[in-house]
Amino acid sequence: MNIDVLILLLIALAAANLPFMSGRVLFFIRPKSGRKSPGWCLLELVLLYFAAGVLAWLVEKRTDIPHPQGWEFYAVTACLFLVFAFPGFVLRYLLRHRAAPHAAD
Repeated sequence: MNIDVLILLLIALAAANLPFMSGRVLFFIRPKSGRKSPGWCLLELVLLYFAAGVLAWLVEKRTDIPHPQGWEFYAVTACLFLVFAFPGFVLRYLLRHRAAPHAAD
C-alpha cells in the first residue's frame, strides 16, 4: 500500500470522528443549549466528507491525472466514511455517562 493512501485513510478516520469529539458547532461556536444536537454532527460529518474528498483528489492529482468517478465511487466512499465514524458515534451517544436517576417529585 502506498504511504499516501495510508496517510489519507488515517486522516479520513480522524475526520470522521471529529464531529463526535467536539462539543462546539463547526468546531468554533458554543451551542446555546450547552449540547450539540445530532443534526449538527451530521452536517459536520458531511462537510468533513467533502473536505477529505478534496484532499484525496489533490493527492491523486499530485501523483497522476485524476480519474473521473461515477456515482458508485461516491456511494462507496460515503459508506466507508460512515463506517469510520462509528467509534466516535458510539463514544458520544451509546457509551455516554448517564446522570444519576432523579427522585420523583
